[in-house]
Amino acid sequence: MGRSFFLNSILLGAGLAMDAFSVSCANGLREPNMKAGRMVKIAGVYAFFQFAMPMAGWFCVHQLLTFFRAFQPFIPWIALGLLGWIGGKMLIEGIRNKTPEEGVCVTHCDLLMQGVATSIDALSIGFTISDFHALEACLCALIIAAVTEGICIAGLAIGKRVGMKLSSGASVLGGVILIAIGLEVFISGIR
Repeated sequence: MGRSFFLNSILLGAGLAMDAFSVSCANGLREPNMKAGRMVKIAGVYAFFQFAMPMAGWFCVHQLLTFFRAFQPFIPWIALGLLGWIGGKMLIEGIRNKTPEEGVCVTHCDLLMQGVATSIDALSIGFTISDFHALEACLCALIIAAVTEGICIAGLAIGKRVGMKLSSGASVLGGVILIAIGLEVFISGIR
């Protein structure tokens, strides 16, 4: 394991974290009064899934290759469904709520679905790292998780700052962002 391993893992983490970054911005918009501890927790959920999905993909390559190949065509549909549902829910809440929001918290269920939806494409990273030994694959996934944590905290902070200025339009904007991310994952996954 040389410098290129770490650099490649960091770049892989940055690339994979972009969906989670966008969703973090949307969550910051939705909850502009979010405390630092909550930001770390939310980013930690995304980081956990960004760690778990490549490891699950690596495991599938080594143990369940035929099952994973059968499941792969459904990944874009799952991401679209989850992000569309969460984004639609936020959009409806924002449209119905004409008065400025007091910071509607993202629920635990929504957070878990966002974590899965933004990291499900990382399952395919298991193919990329399939020639790694278990320890190397785990280290790569940990680096991806650490990069995701940092990027998502930045996204939450950006969303909070913008959310305080947007007031009641924050939920609408956040919902539109989530739906757009779902569509982007779906379209690039279908190609």
